[in-house]
Amino acid sequence: MNAQTERLLIQGPAGDLELAIDEPGPSKPSLGLAVIAHPHPLFGGNLDHKVVQTLVRAFVDLGMVCVRPNFRGVGKSQGSHAEGLGEQDDLWATWQWAEARYGQAVGRRRWMGGFSFGAAVASFIAQQWPNKREALGLTPLGLQACILVGLAVTRLTPANLGLNTAIVHGESDEVVPLEAVYRFAQDQKKSVIVMPGAGHFFHGRLTELRAHIQFAIHGLLAGQTGSADEVVT
Repeated sequence: MNAQTERLLIQGPAGDLELAIDEPGPSKPSLGLAVIAHPHPLFGGNLDHKVVQTLVRAFVDLGMVCVRPNFRGVGKSQGSHAEGLGEQDDLWATWQWAEARYGQAVGRRRWMGGFSFGAAVASFIAQQWPNKREALGLTPLGLQACILVGLAVTRLTPANLGLNTAIVHGESDEVVPLEAVYRFAQDQKKSVIVMPGAGHFFHGRLTELRAHIQFAIHGLLAGQTGSADEVVT
């Protein structure tokens, strides 16, 4: 992403798991942790994808330490594509590592983000969040925001969505038609933030996408009760 991005390998469920980590600048406190999932590995998806980087920028601007893995079989991550199931394990392994390294040093916010296939995989993390974190021995912090961009409802059926989830989609998405996302969202009783004229990859619209992501986060957090720490300023 930039010269300050840290890259390393950790032990994952299928062998080495490659991570990239971005932190807020030294003059800005780290308010929490976010894990971000990339698009489909068999169609060129990786942690450096421009939409993934846009999610990172949006989250880092709001004070989050962002960690994004290369799913198994991508880049330096070992293993092979696992139809979304193994990729969920990769995200949980990322969360375990992130909590071990940063959990005592950052604030209590915990966010997820994902693009396309990664958004669908992230929906399962959000669904499993409380029970899975307990099983992994992670601190019982709530997931305040899960931002799903270009949600690949036609490629991998997402999990049921919770209250703290927002969908952002392009009106002219040529890979995942907006109509399909509307049908899924209607069943879930969720709204969809639509970017007029934008395609699946948001070509030439990344700055606007970043603003929409941050708008979605503000909306999610504004609807929550709790301490002032839960409100983005």
